Amino acid sequence: MTGQAILTPPLMALIMIIGDILGLSLTTDNVRPSPQPNAWRVGSLTIAGAVIGLGQLAFCLSAFAVGARLAGYDIDRLRTPAFVIIVFGNQATTYNNRERRRLWSSRPSLWLAASSCVDILIAAALAISGIAMAPLPLIAVVATFVAAAAFAFAIDFVKVPVFRRLAIG
Repeated sequence: MTGQAILTPPLMALIMIIGDILGLSLTTDNVRPSPQPNAWRVGSLTIAGAVIGLGQLAFCLSAFAVGARLAGYDIDRLRTPAFVIIVFGNQATTYNNRERRRLWSSRPSLWLAASSCVDILIAAALAISGIAMAPLPLIAVVATFVAAAAFAFAIDFVKVPVFRRLAIG
């Protein structure tokens, strides 16, 4: 969309660190295990991953397009919404991927919920204060969070029938 690399190396490093905090906390999660051993049907898992990945790509591109086209941000100002969109989008897909059923079928562990809140607060604080990126108005960060939450529920309504069709879980 911009013809340039949108994320700087420091922003990519921040995204990876924030994602790692959330990923590590998944080890404490409360999801219900499978009633029987799972068979690793790589083809089905690949299709399911592609569906969820394409959903996240559509979310990120559409949210990014809002910043690029409607807000009229230049490349330096677009880096901040790109950072926030990726962090919040990763939160949404993590909560979707942790549960084979509806994302609200099991309550996340305290560690997962706490790390999620910390990740969101860190990303929001960095974006609003303009640390390592151009500052973004609070309303834009909140709107991105709301859009990511809506995305989580929207992709969940796609995920469950896809998982059922592919006999995953």
